[in-house]
Amino acid sequence: MRGVYLPGGRRVDLREVPDPEPGPGQVVVGMRASTICGSDLRAIYREHLGEGPEAYQDVVGGHEPCGQVVAVGPEVERIGVGDRVVVYHISGCGQCDECRRGYQISCTSPRRRAYGWQRDGGHADRLLAEERDLVPLPDSLTFLDGACVACGFATAYEALCRVALAGGEQVLVTGLGPVGLAAGMLAAAMGSPWVVGTDPSPERRALARELGAVDVAVEGDDEELDDLLGDGAEVTVDCSGAGVAQLTALRHTRRHGRCALVGEGGTLTVDVSEVLIHRQLTVHGSWVAPTWRMAELLERLARWDLHPERVVTDRFALDDAARAYEVADGGARGKVGIVSE
Repeated sequence: MRGVYLPGGRRVDLREVPDPEPGPGQVVVGMRASTICGSDLRAIYREHLGEGPEAYQDVVGGHEPCGQVVAVGPEVERIGVGDRVVVYHISGCGQCDECRRGYQISCTSPRRRAYGWQRDGGHADRLLAEERDLVPLPDSLTFLDGACVACGFATAYEALCRVALAGGEQVLVTGLGPVGLAAGMLAAAMGSPWVVGTDPSPERRALARELGAVDVAVEGDDEELDDLLGDGAEVTVDCSGAGVAQLTALRHTRRHGRCALVGEGGTLTVDVSEVLIHRQLTVHGSWVAPTWRMAELLERLARWDLHPERVVTDRFALDDAARAYEVADGGARGKVGIVSE
């Protein structure tokens, strides 16, 4: 079979590799969709920046996989051949406190392995996965919907749940990349009547408006946001990972409001007294979602008839993976997917 490797320096290698064989508790998933995440670009595609959980170990890339089970190993009980599944992209030890809570992303064991980082990921014809890492994909959702949920949409949903978004509350999203688009779309589905988005890219602002992910998209200076939000939004979510946008989110959170920091990276310098303490804000750091929250989101997306694949602007075959990464790295489009018919 074919698999995509990311040696760094903005290079993509498509290699022939052996077909995987499932062992005890394992399944083989025929890949139908595998989208590209900003963290793949930041820490692997451009150069190998990651250490610890982000250390890339020369495996098949892609940590947002979705497909259909084609083979199961012994001791597999819940999943069968033909099942449509989303792959939770972290395979934890299953024993530590974080894993027991469903947060394999925060697994503390040295046995923790992320798909596409320390074990083979979804940019391939087939993927070997642990049964415990699979979440059923509802029939009404597409494989591309599932791939978008595998990281980006689940990350945005977890953040909105952390801040306990209530119907009728205004939301500000800073950073209108794929996760920001997801946050805006989900906020509206969860009852927010007014979602404002900021991004320095005019292309991304236009796309956010076109998709209906936000009601208003602006560059994001203080004067613009003061005019739009007055005293601020009850809920803010930073999806940019840039210090200036993180500060914007905090400064335009209403007194007693809640802010979720989702975007990776950036250095934030803030006047703690003026911005946080005196305005009595609650700030959450939110890193991906637990498996149970991902399953909950998939069920709600089906109920809402909301399809995450709306944020996918570009689709490529596996043979065109190099071009897919080039487009994603340009930073002016929505989600980029590698799909199989």
